[in-house]
Amino acid sequence: MRKVFTTLVLLASAIHLNAQDRITGKTFATRSEVIAQYGMAATSQPLATQVALDILKQGGNAIDAAIAANALLGLVEPTGNGIGGDLFAIIWDAKTKKLHGLNASGRSPQSLKLSYFKEEGMTSIPSHGPLPVSVPGCVDGWFEMHQKFGSMDMKNILQPAIDYARNGFPVTELISYYMRRSAPFLSRFPGFKETYMPNGEAPKKGEVFKNPNLANTLEKIAKGGRDTFYKGDIARTIAKYMKEQGGFLSYKDLADHTSEWVEPVGTNYRGYDVWELPPNGQGIAALQILNILEKHDIKAMGFGSREYIHLFTEAKKLAYEDRAKFYADMAFNKIPVDKLISKNYANERAKLINPNRAARSYPAGNLRDGDTIYMTVADKDGNMVSLIQSNFRGMGSGMTPTGLGFILQDRGELFSLEEGHFNVYEPGKRPFHTIIPAFVTKDGKPWMSFGVMGGAMQPQGHAQIVVNMIDFGMNLQEAGDAPRIQHLGSSQPTGEAMNDGGTLYLEEGFDYEVVRELMKMGHRIGWTNGAYGGYQAIMWDDENKVYYGASESRKDGQAAGY
Repeated sequence: MRKVFTTLVLLASAIHLNAQDRITGKTFATRSEVIAQYGMAATSQPLATQVALDILKQGGNAIDAAIAANALLGLVEPTGNGIGGDLFAIIWDAKTKKLHGLNASGRSPQSLKLSYFKEEGMTSIPSHGPLPVSVPGCVDGWFEMHQKFGSMDMKNILQPAIDYARNGFPVTELISYYMRRSAPFLSRFPGFKETYMPNGEAPKKGEVFKNPNLANTLEKIAKGGRDTFYKGDIARTIAKYMKEQGGFLSYKDLADHTSEWVEPVGTNYRGYDVWELPPNGQGIAALQILNILEKHDIKAMGFGSREYIHLFTEAKKLAYEDRAKFYADMAFNKIPVDKLISKNYANERAKLINPNRAARSYPAGNLRDGDTIYMTVADKDGNMVSLIQSNFRGMGSGMTPTGLGFILQDRGELFSLEEGHFNVYEPGKRPFHTIIPAFVTKDGKPWMSFGVMGGAMQPQGHAQIVVNMIDFGMNLQEAGDAPRIQHLGSSQPTGEAMNDGGTLYLEEGFDYEVVRELMKMGHRIGWTNGAYGGYQAIMWDDENKVYYGASESRKDGQAAGY
């Protein structure tokens, strides 16, 4: 019996590897997709995935489940997100058969002026401390989503996170590593040790960690609603703490905060409509990359080929020059989004690419106008949520308001201090944002809700997932597990300019002969582990009426359904 079982296992493995050979010409580690009929959740932490499924099974919809999972992720993965950060979402509403975009990012303090940084002799905004703190938009984002689409009572939605915060949860190896790496330099800020180092050090793998202050905060929000956070005692505590630390974020900044419902913007890539949110995020960079790639026979080039990697890298460089120049808060600038994502513009930009040589620099378009978590949930009625939420720089600014159990974000670091720049610092302005959710429709129907975490990797990751599935025929799981390309060193919205071509990082799994050829073409190659983002996705199979779920192995993520 053992011999028969072993033979079957080996046969199944061979079939799976051969399928990969046909798809990519290479093999790489992967696993099966998750398939379910009634609901699916894919998050970066298994406990959050289970909470989302519990909410769905209790009769909640995808929006309820997404909020519940996000609330828990702020507890179990404080190295990437929390209620001190911002939120963006793309929601497919099954009733209206329409996509809705939510920008729940916060604005800079009204009392902090550009002149302050000049007077202090600063050429950039610090990464930590009180100065990069902007209004946290996450909680308002939850209530906007809930008011528009939710079905369960908010108390029930937040209860799982409250319970875990009060009773504790075992910290995973990855999160322990990031917490222990952050602790040495964030522990100098008041409130951090009390919240995240209760025994004098950050928790170790397997240690049961509790955050009773966060439990109390979430309980107040569940009972009193969003105004408890932005206009009540929580807001007053945040304002008092920030003033004590020499910061500028005030009670009025919090009280005045609003989220914004926006229309997603998209491009058609070989018959599939790929959707992102407009700036102040960087989502349209993925659309710009795809528009350039669509002009070429990517499938014929082959996954991992010199031709494909070179073309992808140069397309990314071109898109990121526009990202550096134009992407900013649209309330302060007339940003030419339609032109940037148009096919005609892509055709013009693509002419700058030398097929045999890596460029050291590119001009931005001459247009007159001017650590993160990702999760996705789908329910039995067809609603789907693509949601991303972050503190920025892992655990954020280090500003840990007294007794509240969370850290405030440091998104303000991403403003430029260059006068006249689209993304220059101004009071009451949203900074450039890296976090972006994505969605794909086919013939007006939902096809895929997905995201890739990781700063500047995100648009690159979005484009690669789309290409992996549409051009290379990978399944939902393989598309995320395939080795990734990441180019770093492009010009930045904070003012830095690329003049050396940047560095092309290739994840383990690419053929070394291809790497040698890329080096001969002028690409500077770098190697690193663990910096290629994290991926979650849900796909709807309209023929069989089932969901597919995927979550990669680079993080703690889990996809599960019922």
